[in-house]
Amino acid sequence: MNTPTAQHTAPAGGRKGPRRSTAPHGFTARLLRKKAAAASAGYLLLVVLVTLLASPLAPYDPDEQDLTAALQGPSGAHWLGTGELGRDVLSRLMHGGQITLLGVLITLAVYLPLGVPAGMIAGYKGGWFDRLVLKSADLISAVPVIIVLLVVLSVFTNNESAAMAANGLLGAPLLARVVRSATLGVKEELYVRAAVAGGIRDRVIIRRHVLPRVTGVVLVQASVFGAYAVLLETGLGFLGLGTTKASWGSMIAEASKNIGTDPWLLVPSGFMIISFILALGLLSDGLRDTLAERYAPPADKPPSRRMGRPRGAAPEPLRTEVPDTARVIEDPDPDALLSVRGLTVSLTIEGTPTAVIRDVSFDLRSGEVLGIVGETGCGKTITATSLLGMLPAGGRIASGTILFEGTDLARADAATMRRIRGRRIGWISQDPISSLDPSFTAGAQVAEVVRLHTGCSRKQARERTLELFAKVRLPDPGRVAGSYPHQLSGGMAQRVGIAAALAGDPALVIADEPTTALDVTVQAEILDLLRELQAAGTAVVLITHDWGVLADLCDRAVVMYAGEVVEEAEVTDLVTTPTHPYTAGLLGSDPHHALPGQPLPAVEGAVPPPTQWPVGCHFQNRCPRVTDACKEKPVVISRLVELERSTRCIRPLELIGGPAHD
Repeated sequence: MNTPTAQHTAPAGGRKGPRRSTAPHGFTARLLRKKAAAASAGYLLLVVLVTLLASPLAPYDPDEQDLTAALQGPSGAHWLGTGELGRDVLSRLMHGGQITLLGVLITLAVYLPLGVPAGMIAGYKGGWFDRLVLKSADLISAVPVIIVLLVVLSVFTNNESAAMAANGLLGAPLLARVVRSATLGVKEELYVRAAVAGGIRDRVIIRRHVLPRVTGVVLVQASVFGAYAVLLETGLGFLGLGTTKASWGSMIAEASKNIGTDPWLLVPSGFMIISFILALGLLSDGLRDTLAERYAPPADKPPSRRMGRPRGAAPEPLRTEVPDTARVIEDPDPDALLSVRGLTVSLTIEGTPTAVIRDVSFDLRSGEVLGIVGETGCGKTITATSLLGMLPAGGRIASGTILFEGTDLARADAATMRRIRGRRIGWISQDPISSLDPSFTAGAQVAEVVRLHTGCSRKQARERTLELFAKVRLPDPGRVAGSYPHQLSGGMAQRVGIAAALAGDPALVIADEPTTALDVTVQAEILDLLRELQAAGTAVVLITHDWGVLADLCDRAVVMYAGEVVEEAEVTDLVTTPTHPYTAGLLGSDPHHALPGQPLPAVEGAVPPPTQWPVGCHFQNRCPRVTDACKEKPVVISRLVELERSTRCIRPLELIGGPAHD
């Protein structure tokens, strides 16, 4: 059980200076350390150069015949021997590479521009385009490619270029399916969600943040398909369907006809094709690994783990609907900056749309800090992400309103949400390192948000970025701006995240456990920054497990349990006189109240998952004051008028005593 405590405990973080990597920072330097990849790159470069310079370098014309020297082995005159018409094998290999490599280039020129964008868009956006890509890939997989190519060659006789272009076209949907799968994983990365929260357009996110992460997959697929293109050209030449000019494929065909009389003829062309394919594969593997190194976490920091999220959602019905008897929804507060009423959110769990947030209501005024507290699994983060329209795949707002500055965000379209994210509502994540894209420097990422929201020039964006870094108290803003995320400490990365959240001068900032991964000293500094935001009139929604942080920063607090608000009150009243047994249990678990030598009090049991929410009060299985009435029907959240607080309990006054509630 993850119970909120009053201690500011967290793993050590917030080191004063950026971490330095011992590995070479340059891409070329890292690639050259991989001997197989470096050797393969050198070999391929040599092949390409010799092929391009075949005319001045080749000792003979590729079609020059010497019948008196037909089918001879290597000699001083012909280093690799001659073919059946006495043509020099070395010269034909050098000139033939132009035809074969051109075919590979044509194939990849069609294969990559079609497959990569289609796969990224399908994985990132989903919907009808995603289904179209998958169906196209399934259809292409069922079609014999060689039959299609034979049809193309029957129309375009001996035109290998047309055949290779058709080959790239047929392979593009298969590449798109692979890229789509890689994109699905990158889409859920925290830095992508941070970019969405910052209001970055989808096309920019796909180009700048998704593409670099799928490049390794693309390189591997390109090398495999490039090798396949070489073999295809060889096969067409072997069948006599390709070009009549010298190519590696036509040389294989010539060697196969003379295998009995001159076996050597197969060696040069066979070695060239095999070595080229092997070198291509080794180089792509090296490039992929080199690219992956920039995303690998430091040796002293294990990779973060993310919960898998279901995809796909049907609109009706919800597994756990909120009965009408449980709905007592007041009108939104017209004076509030943010007024949430009756918010119910569903996710697809085990194939069924299931309510994970039920009947959540609260208000937030300008310059106010509202804390949302509860154990892990109570719905705090889902509530916050619903405000930004950033629910996990398959999630939707089933009912309720989210009125922000007169706009109902629960029903806002994508264009409206893009205008609000980053500009009017900023977001600070709980994992500062993961919320930054490892492909770009900290300054570049914040400048990107600044340019988006202000439309300024690159120079002005950089100046504004340095101003923001100084505002969030980053030492040496210029050095930090030029540092990559892995070179920053946790405290520095969190300040960069706060700077990005402030880039659009938002009226509301949502801080999702912003001090969790930081040590006590850095926690205090981050809280000071949030306090300064409040003093400047910015409203803050703070999600936390920490009662100490709550009491230090927040004006009011909302306690959530199993997807419901169980209590709302001023922080002082909540801490001193809780009206819900769950709140009282959490406060009783405060280590500061523990007696020496005595076990630390704790709320017995665990938060039930949404599929196991009981009828009636959700806390009934862990409540020491449960009665039969608690189990009969859902409990309505009630307003304790004289105490100016709300509670979802049928016996609230037994904890504090006082007047009856309405």
